[in-house]
Amino acid sequence: MRTIRRLASGSNQRLGRLADEELMELVTAGDAEAFEVVLTRHADAAFSLAYRMCGKRTLAEDITQEAFLAIWRGGGRYDRARGSVRAWTLGIVHNRAADALRHAAVRERRRAPDEDAADELVSRDRTDTQAIDNVAGERVRSALGELPGEQRRVIELAYYGGFTQTEIAEMLGDPLGTVKGRMRLGLLKLRSQLRDWESVGA
Repeated sequence: MRTIRRLASGSNQRLGRLADEELMELVTAGDAEAFEVVLTRHADAAFSLAYRMCGKRTLAEDITQEAFLAIWRGGGRYDRARGSVRAWTLGIVHNRAADALRHAAVRERRRAPDEDAADELVSRDRTDTQAIDNVAGERVRSALGELPGEQRRVIELAYYGGFTQTEIAEMLGDPLGTVKGRMRLGLLKLRSQLRDWESVGA
């Protein structure tokens, strides 16, 4: 977040009075000061979502910075008819965070056995509560990875981002009924997967 804050430190007061949609028109035209205002308004929410999804501050900062760089380079892709600038921005952050989690899962599977053993030794020093929370978090992330992409996305936005179904529909540009259906089906599969794991571990 420090890098992002440095980029946003010189925002223009006149631009600060403009609506997000007006600012994005200027960003599309290459106005760096307008971009700084957009960044200032939405960086905290973007970082919060990235952090809730990945659970690591450094990674969340990287995801947030990459997302805003993508916005700067591709501001012309914003379509006000499909939702607010905030929703569009958080959609980009969500996609980046989801990609990062998938890549991390692949790296985890490829880790050498001795690294796994080292992690296990470190984990013994953690409190029981921390260990349970970590296992639960990993199980949820793994279970989400088994869901179809559209169902996984709406649940991630609700679970990690704390968005309502109406907000998610706006963010994705989908009908509210479609989002509710995907949420319902995804949660049924997610609960079934977690129950299966609990029965195996019992």
